[in-house]
Amino acid sequence: MGDPKEAGAEGPPAGAAARGGLSLLSQGESEEPSAQGSALFLGGNEVKSRAVVKYSSAPLRTAFARLEEKTDLKLPPANWLRESAKLGPAGTTILGNSKKSKPFSSFGMAYDFIDSVGNDVDVVSDSENIKKLLKIPYSKSHVSMAVHRIGRTLLLDELDIQELFMRSSQTGDWTWLKEFYQRLIDQKWQRKKKSKEHWYQKAILSKFLYYSINGDGAAQPVSSTAEQQESSSSDQTNDSEGASWPAPFEMPSSVSEDPSASSQGSEPLEPSYIVGHVASAPKEQNLTTLFNDGEHSQGLKNDFVRNILWTFEDIHMLVGSNMPIFGGGRYPAVSLRLRDNNKPINVLTGIDYWLDNLICNVPELVMCFHVNGIVQKYEMIKTEEIPNLENSNFSTKVIKDIAQNILSFLKSNCTKEGHTYWLFKASGSDIVKLYDLTTLCEETEDKYQNPFTMPVAILLYKVACNMMMKKNQNKKHYGTIRTLLLNCLKLLDKSRHPQIIASANYMLSELFQLDEPKKEENSESPLNENSDESYSEEEEEMPDSDENGSYSTSSDPSDDSKAVAIIKSVGELSVPEKYKSIHQIRPSCAFPVCHDTEERCRLVLSYVLEGLKSVDSSIKKESDLPAADPSTPIPLKYEDESTRGGPEGLEKQMALFLDKMGSLQKGNYSSLSGMIPGSWQHKMKLQLILKSSKAYYVLSDAAMSLQKYGRALRYIKLALQSHDTYCCLCTNMLSEVLLFLSQYLTLCGDIQLMLAQNANNRAAHLEEFHYQTKEDQEILHSLHRESSCQGFAWATDLSTDLESQLSVSCKCYEAANEILQFSDLKSQNPEHYVQVLKRMGNIRNEIGVFYMNQAAALQSERVVSKSVSAAEQQLWKKSFSCFEKGIHNFESIEDATNAALLLCNTGRLMRICAQAHCGAGDEFKREFSPEEGLYYNKAIDYYLKALRSLGTRDIHPAVWDSVNWELSTTYFTMATLQQDYAPLSRKAQEQIEKEVSEAMMKSLKYCDVDSMSARQPLCQYRAATIHHRLASMYHSCLRNQVLSVQGW
Repeated sequence: MGDPKEAGAEGPPAGAAARGGLSLLSQGESEEPSAQGSALFLGGNEVKSRAVVKYSSAPLRTAFARLEEKTDLKLPPANWLRESAKLGPAGTTILGNSKKSKPFSSFGMAYDFIDSVGNDVDVVSDSENIKKLLKIPYSKSHVSMAVHRIGRTLLLDELDIQELFMRSSQTGDWTWLKEFYQRLIDQKWQRKKKSKEHWYQKAILSKFLYYSINGDGAAQPVSSTAEQQESSSSDQTNDSEGASWPAPFEMPSSVSEDPSASSQGSEPLEPSYIVGHVASAPKEQNLTTLFNDGEHSQGLKNDFVRNILWTFEDIHMLVGSNMPIFGGGRYPAVSLRLRDNNKPINVLTGIDYWLDNLICNVPELVMCFHVNGIVQKYEMIKTEEIPNLENSNFSTKVIKDIAQNILSFLKSNCTKEGHTYWLFKASGSDIVKLYDLTTLCEETEDKYQNPFTMPVAILLYKVACNMMMKKNQNKKHYGTIRTLLLNCLKLLDKSRHPQIIASANYMLSELFQLDEPKKEENSESPLNENSDESYSEEEEEMPDSDENGSYSTSSDPSDDSKAVAIIKSVGELSVPEKYKSIHQIRPSCAFPVCHDTEERCRLVLSYVLEGLKSVDSSIKKESDLPAADPSTPIPLKYEDESTRGGPEGLEKQMALFLDKMGSLQKGNYSSLSGMIPGSWQHKMKLQLILKSSKAYYVLSDAAMSLQKYGRALRYIKLALQSHDTYCCLCTNMLSEVLLFLSQYLTLCGDIQLMLAQNANNRAAHLEEFHYQTKEDQEILHSLHRESSCQGFAWATDLSTDLESQLSVSCKCYEAANEILQFSDLKSQNPEHYVQVLKRMGNIRNEIGVFYMNQAAALQSERVVSKSVSAAEQQLWKKSFSCFEKGIHNFESIEDATNAALLLCNTGRLMRICAQAHCGAGDEFKREFSPEEGLYYNKAIDYYLKALRSLGTRDIHPAVWDSVNWELSTTYFTMATLQQDYAPLSRKAQEQIEKEVSEAMMKSLKYCDVDSMSARQPLCQYRAATIHHRLASMYHSCLRNQVLSVQGW
């Protein structure tokens, strides 16, 4: 709708004279520069009305041409039914050639003004339908309208029973409604054609309007061609008087009544499928292909000359109008009417004229009177004077009450989104009934016989999508979005509309926040919950008739039970606030509150699965793929020869993994199902798979916190399998997705470490790991359609070997760290990077301690052999390497405390190496070996480094005290061994005593006997021991010196 906007009319001059207390006031500035508003006052009771033109395709209005008296309107003007620059792009529509509402006219407007639907607007409809509703208490004519609810908005469309039943007799469609209608009136239905008078009045009105545009009062002869056009136009008008109704969805497009109508240069109605990174649908999958041919001619396009946001009292309406508006007269805009001078204006006509001017904000009415087609005179009437015309007097206050009561009645009873309601009043009857056609239709064999089903579903989807796309959307609207989408899915046929179904399910999954518990934001009743009160009443038998008044019968009381609600008498509508007590202007939708993380994730996965099924069902190469047997579980435990063999196999797997990560940067693509990159299936499946991986990650994290490590490993395996499939399909890996993978691998490393540390409950963990739900199996089957899901098999195997589990945990952290090197993720996510390095340092400490303990065990088993075995030395090297790498990890993130702990453990390893070199022979011949001294000194060096790393005791008192104790112990052990097994064969007695004395004093230095702690008694005992040993050694030295002096 690229045409310029215009106002329905400029405001009247300020201080316009009022008659009988009525005045039309000018409106202040409005939300649009071209929009104008008005307010009407009747005595002391104000009737508020404001009109804002949202769109207009009409050209700039020109003054109407006043026809000369005696102009014969039966003769066609020269410009009749011809294009004119004065008419603009709207063509003959602007002259109001047809007042017949199209069956989907409200949907065309709703598609164009999607922001207003579901929230701001109460009613969307053709102005003709609005007028017909507000005239119900005054009129005996029939009313038949389809009502649909979208959020708080009601869509009203004329439901032409005649047209429907004519179609039913030709195609067999709508037979269920025809049978119901026949039961309702107990009479064989027959169509009554329009009278000749009807077509006569229609023809002279059309000629009158063309005369007024032409500006020439004299009738001009027309050629025979024009006469032919006139006759053909009359035929076309006759045919088009009935609305063009669509066939049911299963009907082939070849049966469409007007196959050429869809190619009249109309814009395709293409919904936006963009949610997150989901791209819009390609042209071959746009909305037009979801309907049958000829759909545009059925009202899915907005064909109104102008769309107006009309506020009448507290009711907000989006109204479509084709009323011709001219310039001239006392005001900038007037409406032009043709009246038979022999027929006085009645109340119905007055209400009609008044509402038209009010809706279009036209301050003046110009009436041209004629007798038998001959122009007699003109009369100009201000809009506020219309309710006081002779023979047409009515109360605007009553009209306001009628509007409020009808809206309250409809909103209180049309409660189910997606359902088609039928508001019906037979001509001559005072009873208004509301039926739920969707419920009645579902009782038949095919629910898709309701032609409103698809347009309603698309509108529900578009409104939900529009709300999702708003960046600052408040989460309290999530309940509304969810209700819209769920009702949309109920209406759609899965086999015919997989794209919308997949997208709707993805949006449903996006509503749930996986990373935080969903808090209850709205505790009110859901939108589709019926009101506590009902309008249904016992209806007495009253005469009824068809819409043409050709017959009258008694209604079957049993059919009243089919009605959702009944207005027993139209007179009730004129009673102020008759239905105000249950008028729910703003219904609310409660969003499901999921306090449990697993429940929330399971809901997300259920929507993801439905989306995946829709995508998979639309891929053509389905016959080439193995079908999944729901009764046969898909094994989760995949193994390859390269994954076995402990750390060596892991190294190969890591090399393959890093190669794959490198290839992802180049955009490699592979899909087993043959999906085309860039297709809607490809884009949608990528997002669904990514969502499933996130959900499984959150499930795994939750299970981890509950210490259900087997379950946690199963979930993280599914998360990594989902991510592996994503990697296979992705043509451009986003840094955000790489960060997710790093987080998944980090959690996997945590789980493997916890499994290693809780080996005593291995059986329970194994059982949890192999358990599968049907939902998980089906999601995994969809993943296997695209890839083998083997990319991370090395990380998710549940091993029974402690060393293997620790190694896998370490490799997970290493892989997570490697991923952070891509795309500079390390600097973009410093917190995660620090956490990964901490975990790497920790797992390397764990592995180092594991190898160190194994070496100590081998040493304790070695009794006879005097030499250190090669196995022990290999274990020392592995342990030392792990400690060294761990220390580097902690130092790189300036974690002094953990670095000190690893230095301390390295010192302990050196002491174990020293102990391994102790002589295993005769205790009497043993001496303190140089190897022992070497390793003890290395241990001392590492302990001193640990103290330097900490700096002061204030950094971490417990670690500081522990390192001091270990350092004191090392000095004490080395001094004791030198004293007890003095290496006299290599050193002099005096040198040994000096070294022992120095070591003892250093041990005493690092032995804190003053601080109050659990270790204080040990420190005091050691200090006493040191003093005792030193005293003994000095006493021995003194005794030897005395004996030497005495010459012994």
